[in-house]
Amino acid sequence: MSLPAMNSFDAPFNGDLSAELDLALRLADAADAVSMARFDAADLDIRVKPDATHVTEADLATERAIRDILEAERPSDGIFGEEFGSSGDAARQWIIDPIDGTANYLKGIPMWATLIALAIDGVPRVGVVSQPAIGRRWWGATGLGAWTATPSGEATRLQVSDVDALDRASVSFQGIGQWDEVGRVDDLIRLTRAVWRDRGYGDAWPYMLLAEGRLEMVAEFGVKEYDIAPYVPILQEAGGRFTAVDGTHTLSDRSGIATNGILHDAFIDLLRGDEAAS
Repeated sequence: MSLPAMNSFDAPFNGDLSAELDLALRLADAADAVSMARFDAADLDIRVKPDATHVTEADLATERAIRDILEAERPSDGIFGEEFGSSGDAARQWIIDPIDGTANYLKGIPMWATLIALAIDGVPRVGVVSQPAIGRRWWGATGLGAWTATPSGEATRLQVSDVDALDRASVSFQGIGQWDEVGRVDDLIRLTRAVWRDRGYGDAWPYMLLAEGRLEMVAEFGVKEYDIAPYVPILQEAGGRFTAVDGTHTLSDRSGIATNGILHDAFIDLLRGDEAAS
């Protein structure tokens, strides 16, 4: 089991999520303490999973730390994590990627993050992205805005850019291999020819650059729910949009496209070869 049936990401929500956001931030604090304790360790235990991806002792320990807190404080909620799967069957589900960017983590490269989301009735409503190796964190919840902390620790509200033309847009496409695996390299080339600037920043960071107004689009393939869930509330509260690459409101399509909102439809049209987008 993964997520329950998905409602529109734009579905209204009238509850107060302050306590849930506070909890998500405490979960991130606990995760950071565990993951940083083993980051760049010479004796880090690394294994290969059946799907040929890597898992480290830190991935497992970080998810356990998050689960321990949730099981104590939200015993009725469901949990869906990358390393230990699903537990519980609830309209409220915490979605966890303990270390997004394990390949970077095990190489001692600081571009990895812990991703934490709370989905209610299938819609991600709370999101936290924590990158402790570079001292950064971003968070948001429906109705509460999207935020990041400056180096001084002061919270700053996030706002996507107001760029409204593809030829002035800066984009991140993640890895070329992702696009090749789904037969969409030609779409990627067409995208790079239409925009001002393209880079493959990778993993969680480009989504947060988008939320900060520094990029206009991020797209990728081969993703699971736990790879992308927290981006939905953070980006929406920052004024952006997140959907599957075909424009549907789902996390289970194995694809995602995030934009500043203004250019969302134009990017989708461009990626499917609609000449009107150019």
